[in-house]
Amino acid sequence: MNIAIVGATGNVGRKILEVLEKKEFKIGNLYLVASSKSLGIKIKFRGKEHEVVDLDNFDFSKTKITFFAAGRKISEKFAKKASKNSFVIDNSSFFRMDPEVPLIVPQVNSKDLNNIKKNIIANPNCSTAQLVIALKPLHDLFTIKRVVVSTYQSVSGGGKAPMDELIEQTKLAIDGEKIDPKNFTKQIAFNAIPHIDVFSDDGYTKEELKMSYETKKILDDKIDLTATCVRLPISISHSESVNLQFEKPFSLAKVREALNNFEGCKVIDERLDGGYITPLEAEGKDETFISRIREDKTIENGLNLWIVSDNLLRGAALNAVEIAERLIKNDFYAK
Repeated sequence: MNIAIVGATGNVGRKILEVLEKKEFKIGNLYLVASSKSLGIKIKFRGKEHEVVDLDNFDFSKTKITFFAAGRKISEKFAKKASKNSFVIDNSSFFRMDPEVPLIVPQVNSKDLNNIKKNIIANPNCSTAQLVIALKPLHDLFTIKRVVVSTYQSVSGGGKAPMDELIEQTKLAIDGEKIDPKNFTKQIAFNAIPHIDVFSDDGYTKEELKMSYETKKILDDKIDLTATCVRLPISISHSESVNLQFEKPFSLAKVREALNNFEGCKVIDERLDGGYITPLEAEGKDETFISRIREDKTIENGLNLWIVSDNLLRGAALNAVEIAERLIKNDFYAK
C-alpha cells in the first residue's frame, strides 16, 4: 500500500507519521510531500530517512491513499487532482460540507463511507470529532434534542506558528515586556480569547458554526447545537463543557456504562479532588475522556459533561488513519 502525506512537515502531518508507526500500518512506498520551501528536509520513519518531495510536481498516480494535512487552500488546489488516482483523506475544512463528500468519525458513522462519490473523505473539525464520539452512544440510547457546548481549545489547533508564539509571549509576559500578537487577535499568554476563526453576520464565529453543521452531518441533522469557542494558552488538547438535553429519561449509571463501552471513549469521573481529566493528561493519548458527569436539574432530561481529547490525534491524525484503516478493511481502494 503506497501512501502519501501532503503537509508532512506540519503538526498534523508529523502526527500522522507517528500514528502510522505506532499502529504498524503496512506501507509499501511512503511519499512525504510539501511545498518547495520544505524541499531537502528529511524525516525519519521506522528508522529510515525520507526526503520531502515537491507538491507541485508530485505524481499522485503512485499512491493508493493520500492524506492532506496542509490547510484549506492546498486541499482546494490539489485534492481533486490526487483523487483521480487515490483516495484522499482531507484534514482541512474545504470538503466538509460538500454533500458528495462523507464527513467521517469511524466509530460514529463509518457506514457513510459507502457513499463515496469523489474518492475524497473529509476529517471533521477537531472539536467536533471529540464531541460526536462522546455523543454517539448517548444519542443511540436517549436521543439528543439539544447541545450547548463551550470549548476551551489549545493553540495547536491553529498550527505550529501559534504554538511557538505562545512560548514567546509567555517569556515576554514574565519579563514584563510588550507583546504584539501575530497569530492571535489579542495576547494569548495568561489569557483567554473567545474568538476562533472569523465572525459571521449573526455574531457566531465560523468555528462555532462548524461544530453545529458538522455534528448534524455526522450524527443527526435533527440535533440543535449552539457553541462558544475559546482559545486558551495551552499547547495541546481541547476541552469542552457540554450540556445535553435528551428526549428520553436517563440514569447516570446507564450514561457511564454506555460511554465506557463505546470504542474510543474513557470515563474518568470520581467525585473527589483530582478525579477528572485535564488537557495535560490527555496529551498523547488516543482516547476521548469524559469527566464531571452529572444531571442538570434545571431542565428535563438534562446532563452535563466535561470532554477532553488530544486535538492533534483524535481531532486530526488518529481519526485520519482510522479512516484509512476502514478503507483497507473494506477493500474500498480496490473497487
